[in-house]
Amino acid sequence: MERNGRSLPETVLLSIRGRKMRKAKATPPKRVGGAEMVVASYNVHKCIGTDRNFDPERTARVIREISPDVIALQEADNRFGDRAGLLDLNRLEIETGLVPVPVSGNGKAHGWRGNVLLFKRGTVRDVHQIKLPGLEPRGALVAEIDLDENRTLRVIAAHLGLLRRSRSEQARVVLDIMSSSDERPTLLLGDLNEWRLGNRSALNTLHTTFGPSPPAVPTFPSGLPVLALDRIMGNRHDMVSAVEAHDTPLSRVASDHLPLTAYVHL
Repeated sequence: MERNGRSLPETVLLSIRGRKMRKAKATPPKRVGGAEMVVASYNVHKCIGTDRNFDPERTARVIREISPDVIALQEADNRFGDRAGLLDLNRLEIETGLVPVPVSGNGKAHGWRGNVLLFKRGTVRDVHQIKLPGLEPRGALVAEIDLDENRTLRVIAAHLGLLRRSRSEQARVVLDIMSSSDERPTLLLGDLNEWRLGNRSALNTLHTTFGPSPPAVPTFPSGLPVLALDRIMGNRHDMVSAVEAHDTPLSRVASDHLPLTAYVHL
C-alpha cells in the first residue's frame, strides 16, 4: 500500500518521528492569527476505548480537553436496537457550553445515524438529515447556524462508508448540497473513511468546492496514527487553518480515532 508515494512502513516511521516531535496538548488550544472558532471532528467509537472499556465520561473528558466551539461526533449512538445516545449531553452542556443540533424522529438517539453536531454559540436556523447512499446505514447532518445578526455558518457533519464506491456516491451527495447559488461559509467535518490520497481518492470530486483542502492529517489508529480518515474542510480560501490531531495520553486510549481539530477564520 502506498500513501502519497510512500510505502506504509515509511508512513509508520514518519508517524513515530512526528509524535516524538509533538508536545501533547494538555490545555485547550488558543486562538491564533485572528481565528474566531476552534472546530473538531471526533469518531468516538461508541465510547469504547482501545482498552475495550466502555467509558462515556472518558470521551467527554477528551471533548473538554479540546474545548471546541463546534464539534462533529461520529458513532455517538448505538448502531442497533433502540440506537440510544451514549453521552450525557446535559452534563456536557454544563461543563463545556456545547449544545446539540436538534434532530427529529430518532427516538433515544442523540444524532442522525450516529452523527451528533454540537455548538457553543449561535442559533440553529435550519437542520437537514440526509440519508447517504450505500450498503451501510450512513448519514450526514446539515445545520445552518446564525452566529450573530450578520453571519450564518453551514456545517455538514458526515460519516462516509467503508466501500470506495459508496464514498464516491456519498461525496457527490455532499456536492449536491453545495450546488445551490447560496455560497455561505460552509464546513465539512467528519470521518470520511478515505485513506487514499491523490488521484486514487474517492474524495477528489470534493476539491471543486472544498479544495485545495488542508493537508491530510493521520488520526487512525489512535495509538500510532498513519491513516488520515478524518477531515475538516472549508469552502473558502484560508477559512480553515492549523489542522492537527488532538494527540494526548487520554485521546490515545479513549477511541480508535484521534480527534481532528482546526481553527476557522470567518
